[in-house]
Amino acid sequence: MAHRARRRYTVGIPLPVPDDVNPTATPYIAPHLAHWPARLPRTLEVPETSLWFNLEVSARRWPGKAAYVFLGRRHSFADLHTQAEALAGWLQAHGVNKGDRVLLYMQNSPQYVVAAYAILRADAVVVPVNPMNRADEFGHYITDPQAKVAITSADLAGIVAEADGRLAAENRLRHVVVTRYSDAMPAGDVDPAEAPSDAVLAWLRTEVSMPDDRFVRWTDALSAGLRPGPHTAQPDDLAVLPYTSGTTGLPKGCMHTHRTLMHNAVGGGVWGFSGAETVSLGVVPMFHITGFMYGVLSCVYGGATVVILPRWDRELAGRLLSRHQVTHWTCIPTMIIDLFGSPNYKTFDLKSLRYLSGGGAAMPHAVAERLRSEFGLTFAEGYGLTETAAPTHANPPERAKLQCLGMPIFGTDSRIVDPDRQTPLPIGETGEIVTNGPMVFKGYWGHPEATAAAFTEIDGKRFFRTGDLGRMDDEGYFFITDRLKRMINASGYKVWPSEVELLLFKCPLVQEACIIAAKDAYRGETVKAMIVLRAEARATAKPQDLIDWAHEHMAAYKVPRIVEFVDALPKSGSGKVMWRLLQEKEAAGS
Repeated sequence: MAHRARRRYTVGIPLPVPDDVNPTATPYIAPHLAHWPARLPRTLEVPETSLWFNLEVSARRWPGKAAYVFLGRRHSFADLHTQAEALAGWLQAHGVNKGDRVLLYMQNSPQYVVAAYAILRADAVVVPVNPMNRADEFGHYITDPQAKVAITSADLAGIVAEADGRLAAENRLRHVVVTRYSDAMPAGDVDPAEAPSDAVLAWLRTEVSMPDDRFVRWTDALSAGLRPGPHTAQPDDLAVLPYTSGTTGLPKGCMHTHRTLMHNAVGGGVWGFSGAETVSLGVVPMFHITGFMYGVLSCVYGGATVVILPRWDRELAGRLLSRHQVTHWTCIPTMIIDLFGSPNYKTFDLKSLRYLSGGGAAMPHAVAERLRSEFGLTFAEGYGLTETAAPTHANPPERAKLQCLGMPIFGTDSRIVDPDRQTPLPIGETGEIVTNGPMVFKGYWGHPEATAAAFTEIDGKRFFRTGDLGRMDDEGYFFITDRLKRMINASGYKVWPSEVELLLFKCPLVQEACIIAAKDAYRGETVKAMIVLRAEARATAKPQDLIDWAHEHMAAYKVPRIVEFVDALPKSGSGKVMWRLLQEKEAAGS
């Protein structure tokens, strides 16, 4: 086994000021260090190896141990390793070379994890795609990263074929591997205690459709007996290209290397008391950076077992938490709220839970207090972005603050700065959160100007501009107050108005569209569309017509829940729609 060299990262900026800080600047003191948990080291020893090597090690250490449990069926680390090797061999035999981008488009499942590690084993780059995307959206993920191979599920193969068929011949996919979720399910009937609804079971058993000869069955690819060549990926090679949207244009790929992802894969377990004895509930979508980090990477590094839910189901989640004595659960607050809404929630056995964490939206104070009073659990909120491989901040569970982002984690230097001048602000004042750390991405794929705009230099160090407004208290904990970026947070799903607007302009009813956020008691925020109708549609169109169209052309969480028809949209002297004015009016009205 290869020797595992390590790199050390330090926490914050300790005094005296290190060499990489401008000696003429006022020394920056990280107040959170005074409250750093005594159980945690202040430095991390991070392997100088690839993410694939983590699976290789765990498969040797715990070959028969369950890496994943899917509807009652156990999948061992050895099984995971064997399947990933076989799929990697097939990928390489079909033209996937080092650095090539491979699309991964499916729901949470053992196949998702196998596919991710197979791509990494082939020295290629994982491109996770939201399985809620429709054909109108999916084409961008083929053309932008110049992908030639996709791995998907039976229920989504038709969307891949439709999106691909709209492209010019030179941009189209060469191969598509298609799996049935039932390939990873128990051979017979599913134990009722582990089973989702009949409708979900039917969906999981969707038959494979092969639109043309470029599509191949998952089982055929694995049984082909093809072996991959030597694994050559290095820590600074590109590993994963997750997409995120900004205030303008289409989604952009965030370039993450093995090294940027390794830091949080290691640190997550150290921070959250996790190890080989951990049993976690894998329900955060794996295409999302948080789900990928904790459901695909960190758990495999530490040898934990993940109980997978393919889709959120509060009753099934409650049963699985109880049956498998789950110890760790990373989720979004909406899931906790929904769990409390179950008429059976008091029967769920949560005594095994010892680490409950999450983010994506603020945990309501009343719900956090119920967790404490009824179950003795503290919800430890965290904060991060796709650009930062999930967390840059986290609350230590032994000293968590409610509705708080937490403190900067291992190796992270975060500041509050003036959004315009990028100069540091005093404790307690509101400004933009900027971050420097080993988990920060290397830039946006194919967008050097956007990359340059995303960073600023302070004290000779390169900081990522999060676009979020916040403040830091005198103990070094961070709190979010607003957003610079134009983004809607609906139950933890990030909805980017510009992307929804671009899709709505394809609707035959729409002349102009502006998307804003509306308050929602359950989702926190929801999507509202301000629509100027085309002349021929004004007499007959109804808001539901637009909602129905949107459901056919975009992911469900992006679909406007509220549609308001207006005669005109307010515009600036340069002709730009004044979305901020509409947003302010909406906020004042609610």
